[in-house]
Amino acid sequence: KPETERRAVARAVLRMKPETAAVVERGDAPKGDVLGTARLAGVQAAKRTADLIPLAHPLPLTLVDVRGGVDAQAGAITLEAEARTVGRTGVEMEAMTAASVAALTVYDMVKGLERGVVIERVELLEKSGGRSGLWRREG
Repeated sequence: KPETERRAVARAVLRMKPETAAVVERGDAPKGDVLGTARLAGVQAAKRTADLIPLAHPLPLTLVDVRGGVDAQAGAITLEAEARTVGRTGVEMEAMTAASVAALTVYDMVKGLERGVVIERVELLEKSGGRSGLWRREG
């Protein structure tokens, strides 16, 4: 396969009590800055994907980013992870690993406030590059 620019975006959604989400939004969690820590954890995880997923190839990542948003009223935290590389294989697993580990980090940081937090879903939103080109989740 020829080397091409590859990009993938994944999302993780967590559900919790509105009060717990409000603490995260205010930055008042007992363990500190939840979204900032989750972002760092997600970036680190993307870089270690090949160590975690048995058939994933180590990739030279050109970008990894994790963004988080809180809807306190709905009791929801959404994390979106993006990964990019120039290579022969895609970065879907890196983006999904980043979103997953960021979500696990949120859980770890709020479990003292609420044990019932649910990681509702982790999903690929889009990928581009390579033979199959652009793919986007519908809906």
